[in-house]
Amino acid sequence: TKLLFLETPSNPLGEVADLEALVELAHSIGALLVVDNSLLSPVGSQPLKHGADISVSSATKAIDGHGRVMGGVLAGSEELMTQVAMYCNSCGLAMSPFNAWQLLSGVETLSLRMEKQYDNALKIAQWLKEQPQVQAVYYTGLPDHPQAELIRKQQNGGGIVVGFEVADQEEAWKIVDGVELFSRTANLGDVRSTITHPWTTTHGRMQPEEKLAANIRPGLIRLSVGLEHIDDLIDDLQQALNK
Repeated sequence: TKLLFLETPSNPLGEVADLEALVELAHSIGALLVVDNSLLSPVGSQPLKHGADISVSSATKAIDGHGRVMGGVLAGSEELMTQVAMYCNSCGLAMSPFNAWQLLSGVETLSLRMEKQYDNALKIAQWLKEQPQVQAVYYTGLPDHPQAELIRKQQNGGGIVVGFEVADQEEAWKIVDGVELFSRTANLGDVRSTITHPWTTTHGRMQPEEKLAANIRPGLIRLSVGLEHIDDLIDDLQQALNK
């Protein structure tokens, strides 16, 4: 094994991996630990501080934050990033100047956007826990998260992704169809809140038994919480649940 790759928190169930333990495991056999940090962004987590060799971010998500361009970011040691840069240069993997400028302009507001979006996400997760139609809520910012101690150690906040379950796919689709403010898309990290049905979108290529083994069930809904006023977001979810 040369490389251990993981995403933490997991999408969309918010399962958190112990980075320092995995660093020790990977390095014990001379492997690299690479962490996909897209769900939290560099504001919410810095995997390199916990010993990871490379941190990967989909810049299309929070770093851009406005649904404008596609891109990605690798961060790591000078030795490793020199190898990456040589590969990108040799293969022509160059971002256009305009896209690079868009992403850099997104970085300028990243911390402020994340602070507000994290706050909105926490309030929505707390509200969802009180709704009778909702059977489970998944959000790493909730104080009763089973990995709360680990989350406090390696995350700055709970992130922008909230998962929740209703009875079945029919109910989930009614909610997805019923919202008026949330955008229906599988993208996340935008300033505009989005909603999707993982069973048929983000995890749609998996076999049903594989999805169930990963705890992705037909009644699961994923929210990416944006910058809209919290009262408007909750009102929209309320009217969709009432349908």
